[in-house]
Amino acid sequence: MSDESLQIVAAHRDAGQFFEAGGLRGFMRVEGSGPTVVCMHGLPASSFLYRKVIPELAARGFRALCFDLPGLGLTDRPTDFTYTIRNLGVWAGAAVDALGIDEFHLVLHDAGGPVGLEMALPRTARIRSLTVLDTVVDLTSMPFGAEIYARFARRLSGPMASPRLWRELMYRVGVLDRDAVPDAELDAYRDLCLGSDGGAGYLNLMRDLRKEPFPVEHWAPVLDARTAAYPVQVVWGAKDRALPLGRYGTKALEATHLPSLTVVPARHFLQEDQAPVVADLIARLARTGG
Repeated sequence: MSDESLQIVAAHRDAGQFFEAGGLRGFMRVEGSGPTVVCMHGLPASSFLYRKVIPELAARGFRALCFDLPGLGLTDRPTDFTYTIRNLGVWAGAAVDALGIDEFHLVLHDAGGPVGLEMALPRTARIRSLTVLDTVVDLTSMPFGAEIYARFARRLSGPMASPRLWRELMYRVGVLDRDAVPDAELDAYRDLCLGSDGGAGYLNLMRDLRKEPFPVEHWAPVLDARTAAYPVQVVWGAKDRALPLGRYGTKALEATHLPSLTVVPARHFLQEDQAPVVADLIARLARTGG
């Protein structure tokens, strides 16, 4: 860790708070007052991903939060935890319940999509709107290339092991506007993924991620805008190289049965390139959902 990235991680920790849920110590970023927006992060990210979106939502009259999933960020990384989508969804539900969130607007991104969908299945009556951001709605294929690598790895290597390679990967895949995210903030992403266990939690998560290959129909009660009691939207980064619009955006649109989706000028981490726009879209939909 560089001194600058250490300072950024420390400031991130100071800006959030810890809580207990499902037998684990969790960490979240939260800001604002009003209706609650629960934002789900994916891989290899944490609540740090939403550090720009959360204050934008707070400024629009919402209480916005994102908690780190087990194995990532500042939440516990137990070696005996089962890091499947189902179990992560159970823990996310325990977190929502422990935080006393009765009703909420749900925002999904990347692998946090299926985790959030699994969390939402028994809680559809509490959802007030659903925003899908560059996520996966069908786990019958293998969308995450790192899954194969994680099955055979005992320690992290490649881009995750090299700050220089990590930055280049993030700029090529995650961030469109290089001026929007300084190198030290990209380093903070990596530091938060590696965490106190050198990335063992991340590897465990990647190994277990798709042991239950849920088809899109499994989450239809949450995703299908024709039957949901709340408004639904799909927003995608036009230049997402991790989950390309033409393949994964189309799948998300088909799953929601919406007539169209919103495309913004961004790569995979559209929260970095387009935080005010993303917050606007979430807030507008949330206001129609009550």
